[in-house]
Amino acid sequence: MATDLKAPLEKIQLPSDQDATGRELGDDEMVALAEAIESGTLTSTKGKFVKRLEEEFAAYMGVESAYACSHGTAALHTALAAIDPEPGDEVITTAITDMGALTPILYQSAIPVFADVDPLTYNLTAETIEKAISPKTKAIMVTHLFGNPARMGEIMELARSRNIPVIEDCAQAFGAELDGVKVGAWGDIGCFSLQQGKHITTGEGGIVTSNDPDLARRMYLFINKAWGYGDAKPDHYFLALNYRMNELTGAVAVAQMQKLGDFVERRTRMAAQLTAGLSDLPGLSTPAVDANAKHTYWKYCLRVDGDKFEGGIDGLAKGLRERDILCAPRYIQKPAFECQVIRDQRTFGNSRFPFTLARPEAVDYSRDKFPGTYEALASVLVLPLNEKYTDQHVNYVIDSIRDAATQLFKG
Repeated sequence: MATDLKAPLEKIQLPSDQDATGRELGDDEMVALAEAIESGTLTSTKGKFVKRLEEEFAAYMGVESAYACSHGTAALHTALAAIDPEPGDEVITTAITDMGALTPILYQSAIPVFADVDPLTYNLTAETIEKAISPKTKAIMVTHLFGNPARMGEIMELARSRNIPVIEDCAQAFGAELDGVKVGAWGDIGCFSLQQGKHITTGEGGIVTSNDPDLARRMYLFINKAWGYGDAKPDHYFLALNYRMNELTGAVAVAQMQKLGDFVERRTRMAAQLTAGLSDLPGLSTPAVDANAKHTYWKYCLRVDGDKFEGGIDGLAKGLRERDILCAPRYIQKPAFECQVIRDQRTFGNSRFPFTLARPEAVDYSRDKFPGTYEALASVLVLPLNEKYTDQHVNYVIDSIRDAATQLFKG
């Protein structure tokens, strides 16, 4: 079968979340920025916008505390610092994640221990986490990949039974819910990112949330160099960084927050149209979402049976790219433990620290331990999505996928 696809469809330009075509940034953000600049106060320790963001986000999440920081990696680092692992302690996490979710573990002198994932949802499960627990487990970090909630009820039951705190990485999951509770409010700490391509954006930015006053206090301090602002006798209480968000970023975030509900509604509506238009195609599976979950679709993912298509998943991706649909087969391409920093333990100078403290089992990345991870990455095709998609854009994506899949289908 020929693979040189000649698209019968007239090409259209899809909005991109990397520029103004796919990001709703405008007058509201400009007004807030002007107000911040005119105030002359651009530090969050004296200004009002970051404090307002924190109050509004805590209310949106239904949690006691929310603190803004400089980026999503800072949010995760802040969460881990609040847990305060001893050197060599272990943090269970997923190998299908951004490196920004893993390097904070190493910077806190802990060992990332990878659990396998469900190949249909790409998320950790209570069953896979339990297999990775050891006496050195200090925390569990659960990523709600692509906006699809992990099964937090089961995970929290396991974690509580072992007295292990849970950090939720919600960078891709603003507004996602399970049993009516937003992700980020299930665990001990929730972490969010305002990076360029997230549901709402400030270019870079992060937020941490918690209902635990002790963890919240420690996170607030860690963001502020552990200086006790407002204390009777403030001091720098422990080793910490300056991860504060500035008022300019906070101003944009406050304006974006007013649009978050609408953005989430648009994404879920467009995703429902994609699912309806693609669910009958042989060799392709639409996202697997639990009945009690609300998926908020940072991206829209198809599961591809590569054996069914000429050229496999790459052949299908090539056909879509020829139609200017910038899809990503295999997402991050390889599990995180195959990246040099972890594989070769490239950390602080030539010390290999903290890997020098690791149990051999904790750094055993044998392929047979991660069947779900490898299956998930081999079969996932990530499609772009953002708040500026219209019905025309969605129908173009559907028609393009149907056309390419039909031409390449081997049966």
